[in-house]
Amino acid sequence: MTADTFLARHADGWHQAWAGLGAQPPAALLPRLCAAYAEPHRHYHTLQHLNECLTLLAEHCGQAAHPHEVALALWFHDAVYDVQAADNEARSADWARDALQAAGVAAAEAGRVHALVMVTCHGRPEAAPPMDADTRLLLDIDLAILGAPAGRYAEYERQIRAEYAHVPAAVFEPRRRQLMAGFLARTPLYRTAALRARREAQARINLAGALR
Repeated sequence: MTADTFLARHADGWHQAWAGLGAQPPAALLPRLCAAYAEPHRHYHTLQHLNECLTLLAEHCGQAAHPHEVALALWFHDAVYDVQAADNEARSADWARDALQAAGVAAAEAGRVHALVMVTCHGRPEAAPPMDADTRLLLDIDLAILGAPAGRYAEYERQIRAEYAHVPAAVFEPRRRQLMAGFLARTPLYRTAALRARREAQARINLAGALR
C-alpha cells in the first residue's frame, strides 16, 4: 500500500482522533509516522497492517470507551519496529505519549494511550493489563490477522518470515511455533464478542495449520 493511498483513506481519521482529545498534531508528525511504517526492513508491520487495524476500528469503534485514544494508540503501536530490539513497544508508547503531551493533551489521556500501546507486547509479562473495553478492543484488532482469510494469513506468515530472514530456520521455527501455540491455547482468543464472532473460528484453523 502506498502512502498516498493510505493517507487518502485515513488522514481525516488522524485529525479527528487528535481533535477528539482537544489538540492538533504537529504538521510533520503524520509524514514521520508514515515514513516509519514504510521502512525497508518491514514486511508485515507496514502501512498495510496499520490500514487493516484502522479499518477494523472504524467498524467497531462503538465498543470503545475512549475511541480517540484507541485510534491514536493504533497509529503509534508499531511506530518503532526493530526486529533485533526488545523495546519496540516501549519506544513507540513513549513517542505517542510525548507527542500528545507536547501538543497539549492532558497527562491522563496521554498516559492511557501509552498504556494501550504497551499492551501490544504480546506474550510478555508487560502484556498482562487490566481488561477494560479499550484494551480488549485494541488487542483484538492487533491480533485480527490471525483470523484473516486463509490467503491473507499465508501472506502474513511470509511477511513475518521475511522480517526475520536473518534468523536461521532452526531458531526461528521453534520460537514461532511456541508463539502460535500460545495463541491457540487462549480460550477465547478474541476478547470482544464482535471480533470473536468474525475471526475466532478462522483463527483456530489458521493457527492449527501453521503448527502443522
